[in-house]
Amino acid sequence: MSDAAQPTAAEVRAAAEAVKTALDRHLAAVERRSGEDDPAVSEAFNQLAAAAEAYDELLYDRYDEVTPFEIPGAEDALPPYAGPEEPHAISVLIRRDYTVTEPQRLLAQAQRVEAAEYDDGPDEDAAAGTVPGALGVLFGEFEPDEIASRHKEFGLEEGDSTLWVTAAEEPPEAGEWLEAPFEHVDPQQVVCRFDVSAVFDDDVSDGEDGDDDLEFVEDEDEDGEDGEAEPEEDGDGELEPLDAEK
Repeated sequence: MSDAAQPTAAEVRAAAEAVKTALDRHLAAVERRSGEDDPAVSEAFNQLAAAAEAYDELLYDRYDEVTPFEIPGAEDALPPYAGPEEPHAISVLIRRDYTVTEPQRLLAQAQRVEAAEYDDGPDEDAAAGTVPGALGVLFGEFEPDEIASRHKEFGLEEGDSTLWVTAAEEPPEAGEWLEAPFEHVDPQQVVCRFDVSAVFDDDVSDGEDGDDDLEFVEDEDEDGEDGEAEPEEDGDGELEPLDAEK
């Protein structure tokens, strides 16, 4: 932003005063609220959020600084629960994002899983020879929770995740939603929601190197002549089984 377009110090100060005024109004509304869904409290909240956002923008434009506060947008909030009081069925919806940070580690793990299933080793056209195929092998072999707890072993880095629990009067028919399992989720049927994201963690380090020394992935100087990691073998020349309890 050019200097000519920058807000003045007086404008930033006025925005800060507006935040203070909005804070006082919000506290007064909370102290006088008539119930959990008091509209006066909601209005005061929205005014405070708008004032804080305006101050944050002006502060950044003028001084290249930010506030430590984050006001969730309306699109991030769930509407009030309007599902059954005594649901007879629930659905658990989970999304976990990963980044494939070490493809060779991922491939080596999947190849070990496939090798354990064949007496003479995996076929030449084995699925574990590609990253998509390796993902299919590993997620088919291990439970999602185990993948999450051991993601670095599989060459993955965790991203955001969310878990929603929705309620229903009756369970769906078998196979009813298999063609589109994540569509038609009614936000008003969500009993609870749990989100995990780096934006919520003030202690997240930007410099994680993820250099874990794992027994099943060789360092580059210990690779075979073709540059690919060779799986470890025990004294009888057989693959060492993966430790599911690790």
